Amino acid sequence: MDIAELGERIMQGERRALARAITLVESIRADHREQASELLSYLAQSGRQSLRIGLSGTPGVGKSTFIESFGMMLTGQGLRVAVLAVDPSSARSGGSILGDKTRMERLSRDPNAFIRPSPSQSQLGGVARRTREAIALCEAAGNDVVLIETVGVGQSETVVSELSDLFLLLLAPAGGDELQGVKRGIMEMADIILINKADGDLKATATRTCADYAGALRLLRKRPQDPEGFPKAMTVSAIGEHGLDQAWAEIQSLSQWRRDSGFWKTNRAAQARYWFDQEVRHALLARLDTPEARREMDELSTEVGQGTLSPTTAARHMLAKLAAS
Repeated sequence: MDIAELGERIMQGERRALARAITLVESIRADHREQASELLSYLAQSGRQSLRIGLSGTPGVGKSTFIESFGMMLTGQGLRVAVLAVDPSSARSGGSILGDKTRMERLSRDPNAFIRPSPSQSQLGGVARRTREAIALCEAAGNDVVLIETVGVGQSETVVSELSDLFLLLLAPAGGDELQGVKRGIMEMADIILINKADGDLKATATRTCADYAGALRLLRKRPQDPEGFPKAMTVSAIGEHGLDQAWAEIQSLSQWRRDSGFWKTNRAAQARYWFDQEVRHALLARLDTPEARREMDELSTEVGQGTLSPTTAARHMLAKLAAS
């Protein structure tokens, strides 16, 4: 594979080349990992940056419908949009449905939009392990906005904040128990809470729900990365396409404030350090995936199961062997 040629095709905005590159970075083969690293280094020269927007929400809240309507609005303004949708993988079979592209039928046909579903592969935090690299590829391809949709499982949806410039939390009206369900952790991560399905008979309920969440946000300590009035709660209707332009205006306002204040740059630097740390951790764990290491692990595991060795002591033995190898 000619990495330079693939890189040039990506920077020219060729969708097929971008899809091929994402497949490459998601591969676990050693030779593919080397090629992916070379490609990402090559594309770093483009210097392109997109607005990265993380999006999470409880199942059934309408994330795909919102992304399609929101994405169509952005492409209608002449912007190029990439959607990285992460689907949960089965813990038993490892498979994923990857149906987001089917659910976003209109957006998938838009020439200014690119949709890529990826399996989470049991990765905690609501995103796939290589989502960060896929974002870099989408940026190099010239996309103005990259939307990262998490698997939507609830409390663990916080790693997306280490990938995005802004984090949107989508919730449904009349979700009295959702405030308990999403927990404070993800509430503190959210920059804007969007109460979806604010239409028809649910419009009044959505307005009350929005007020409840706005009150909850006021109880949280103000963060240094927020201007006055943020984080905030708003109502939208993905089906009726109401409130999307106001949400986009607030996103742009917050994004510009963070650029002007310098937070944008420091946040991206902190995210890069976080992912460096994660890569080192994964590389260390990968050293356990050898015949010798697995055999040693099995022997120690047997002793732990028999009660002749404590888990802590067994772990220290294993780490000592790895350090000596």
